[in-house]
Amino acid sequence: MSKWKEWEGKAKRNGLKGMVILPSGDRYKGEWKDDRMHGKGSYESKVECFLYDGNFDHGARGGYGVYSVQVGGDQYYKQYMGYWHNDKYHGQGVKFYDMEGKERYEGEWYNGKRSGWGRMHYSDGSIYEGEWLNDMRSGTGLLLQANGNRYEGAWELDKKHGDGNYFYVNKGQCYKGTWKEGTAKCGVMVDLDREYASDPTKYQLPQLKLKDIDEILQKAKEEAMESNQNNQTKQKK
Repeated sequence: MSKWKEWEGKAKRNGLKGMVILPSGDRYKGEWKDDRMHGKGSYESKVECFLYDGNFDHGARGGYGVYSVQVGGDQYYKQYMGYWHNDKYHGQGVKFYDMEGKERYEGEWYNGKRSGWGRMHYSDGSIYEGEWLNDMRSGTGLLLQANGNRYEGAWELDKKHGDGNYFYVNKGQCYKGTWKEGTAKCGVMVDLDREYASDPTKYQLPQLKLKDIDEILQKAKEEAMESNQNNQTKQKK
């Protein structure tokens, strides 16, 4: 090995170091490898007003870590706690969307976006639990509203889309049918647990006496979804 390479290797930071103040004014205390943050450490940014305490992987946030945002003075509130990859949320993690922690997401992340299975608590008191894709509700999921009513079924692009059931718990009724871009298109409304409802309807729903009701609903569903596919094709053109 040449003397130059030997000196270059010795000049690089490796192992555990004390507080290092970077040219930007940011501060890092922790482990290094080949002059890059690697291993456990704590990074405080005075410019972007955040504090990260956790694992680093060759200069980027990687592994488990907690990301906090400065709210004034030396006070911080946790914005995310979980796993990272290449400076982005990746794997299991919890993100808080407000200081009180009322609006938060708990679940899987992929490349910085909610993807996989997760639970979202909204500020209005409603809760969604189910599948996500690219930061949107997509797949199968349950939306429980603050008043107790709930939707169980298919989602796409953050909207009810496909087969699903909407339970009007306060009325003692349930709508079973097909949804398209957040709107119910075809289905049936039935009574369900009216005796337990807080504000039941005055009369029970009459029984359907249509012939071949299943066939009629299936045809209506196919027409509704077909029109949606046609609209998507036109938009692409």
